[in-house]
Amino acid sequence: MEPKKGLRLKIIGSSLKKVVKRDGRIETFDSSRIKNAITQAFEATNQKDGSVIKEIVASVLEELENRFSASPPHVEQIQDIVEQQLIKRGLDKVAKAYILYRAGRAKIREAKSFLGVQDDLKLSISAIKVLRSRYLAKNEAGETIETPSAMFRRVAYEVALADRLYKADSKKSEEEFYSALSNLEFLPNSPTLMNAGRPLGQLSACFVLPVGDSISEIFEAVKKMAQIHQSGGGTGFSFSRLRPRGDIVRSTMGEASGPVSFMEIFDKTTSVIKQGGRRRGANMGVLSINHPDIIDFITAKSDPERFPNFNISVAVTDKFMKQVSMDQDYELINPRTGKVVRMVSAKSIFDLIVTQAWRTGDPGLIFIDRINKNNPTSFLGPISATNPCGEQPLHDFESCNLGSINLVKFINQDKKDLDWWRLRKIVNLGAHFLDNVIDVNKFPFKETEKITKENRRVGLGIMGWAEVLAILKIPYDSPEALALARRLMRFITDTARKASGDLARTRGEFPNFKKSKWYGRSRPLRNATSTTIAPTGAISIIADVSSGIEPFFAISFVRNILEGAKFFEINKYFENDLKRLGIFSEGIIAEIAKTGSCQDIQEFPREVRSIYKTALDISPSAHVRMQAAFQQYTDNAVSKTINLPENSSPEGVREAFLLAYKLGCKGITVYRYGSKPKQVLYLGGGPEGMLSADVEYAGGCPEPFCPY
Repeated sequence: MEPKKGLRLKIIGSSLKKVVKRDGRIETFDSSRIKNAITQAFEATNQKDGSVIKEIVASVLEELENRFSASPPHVEQIQDIVEQQLIKRGLDKVAKAYILYRAGRAKIREAKSFLGVQDDLKLSISAIKVLRSRYLAKNEAGETIETPSAMFRRVAYEVALADRLYKADSKKSEEEFYSALSNLEFLPNSPTLMNAGRPLGQLSACFVLPVGDSISEIFEAVKKMAQIHQSGGGTGFSFSRLRPRGDIVRSTMGEASGPVSFMEIFDKTTSVIKQGGRRRGANMGVLSINHPDIIDFITAKSDPERFPNFNISVAVTDKFMKQVSMDQDYELINPRTGKVVRMVSAKSIFDLIVTQAWRTGDPGLIFIDRINKNNPTSFLGPISATNPCGEQPLHDFESCNLGSINLVKFINQDKKDLDWWRLRKIVNLGAHFLDNVIDVNKFPFKETEKITKENRRVGLGIMGWAEVLAILKIPYDSPEALALARRLMRFITDTARKASGDLARTRGEFPNFKKSKWYGRSRPLRNATSTTIAPTGAISIIADVSSGIEPFFAISFVRNILEGAKFFEINKYFENDLKRLGIFSEGIIAEIAKTGSCQDIQEFPREVRSIYKTALDISPSAHVRMQAAFQQYTDNAVSKTINLPENSSPEGVREAFLLAYKLGCKGITVYRYGSKPKQVLYLGGGPEGMLSADVEYAGGCPEPFCPY
């Protein structure tokens, strides 16, 4: 009896159960990989003939079955047969594309082998480099002894243990967590990946520590900061409580040196403490706009070598912003006495902030009244600082656990939309995971454990936003993109908040719920906050997507991966679109790599250029509007860099600051290209004048703090 038409592919190759991998491991044979590889070779030559591809796959499987019925084939033998079948049919261009693909993969494998990591998840070279340097376990000789999948298994197992506290099935949760992590659908903040299941066990990314107005309090904060940095966390400080420079010190009858001088101690200590040998520390320094030393603070980073471990932001009030608009004087107040020491022009101070931000990228602004107005646990007192990238306002001693959804994994290609049903499932998983982290976390201080567990603040966010817009053919700076941003973040926050309510029903509400602003307005919640948009630097490298909600910074560039080894990177969605249109060429890509932008390539259709605008092609106002769109439906805050071209004027910074305040942002950071001496991405810095990026470059802003 003849098999029914359409079943031939399933029957041929049915005896092939296993395949020998390059490292000698034997795994289950998957014929879909053959089809995918052949399809990619056809698409690389701007061809796509489904019937021919199907016929070639059938021939490859038939030959494999004839030759390897007694023992499994080696993966290289399978690829040799694919090459032969393509050449046999006269498909020389497709065969060449397939051969080049194999050669490229071989180069990547060689690089990974040099790094000494067994890549069992087929991650990018950049991901492997970052994982080796920061995350994967090593023996005493410094050799990597953990694979990426083993890391994810370690994290999934440890975080799932919290379920046992609530008499839930931890094994089921472990499998769900592992699936999401290993498929790169969801990743937690770096300390969770580094420390879960290890003796240190500190899993939080963000901390705010108080700095009191005495020597003992200041150095206690320095000590605690060092401990946090050693564990992989970042710290934020408000120095607004410190008496101003020149003020009296009664114990010695001397003069105070002021908050900026004490920041030097924090900065030097950070340089000494390299976080567990994995990454250097990152800090946020905040000073109130009303502090008498505000000018010293604003100009603190005029010297590019000063405070390399600090981002700095001025905490501005609604009253101050109104005084700027009305060109009025405002009060500088001594925090020790509470008395006004002098009046200064609000506009002149704002102009100084604008100029310094234009010159150096610092300071940013924190709209502190807006943060406190929207803080559900305001009964604990005002928040005065944030974590290093500004997206997580916290009370003194409070910590927060962050995690981000890889949106690229949730595209419904058929409907040209997000897969909202699957997205809902991953949001629920992320809320569950982050709540568990609080319970299994080994907190560095009793004060931190107390307030963190009382509020159970978490921050679920996203990454890969730029890719989503490119796949859906929506320009980043369009009204459609802003509408989708609002729809998406409202969906995520509503879903995460519902998940928090469901957790509260089985685990109990967060202890401060009845004192919080949620009481009487919401059903009991497990977490005071549920969503945050973080920059996702390192974890977006692991996931091989763009950082947070940033646009692409470059379409094509050279990445410095290994000592002396450089790899050419092209945005894969851009490459696919060019191939679909029949206008792809290595020469054009090399030309784009000189600037990272395709806007001046007139051969490209307008649609392509509008979809693939880079960060420096997008106006400052469009950057701000995107941040504001996400902030509208985010519990905590949004990390977003407002990128400006090197030739932009201070007026562009001023307009961005004022627009961010007007549109409801909780803070703002600008970065004019080239305004810092060290970057992770340089225009014209690579071979033949091409754009060059360090391994840390995550696709967002080009300055060093982004990976945190």
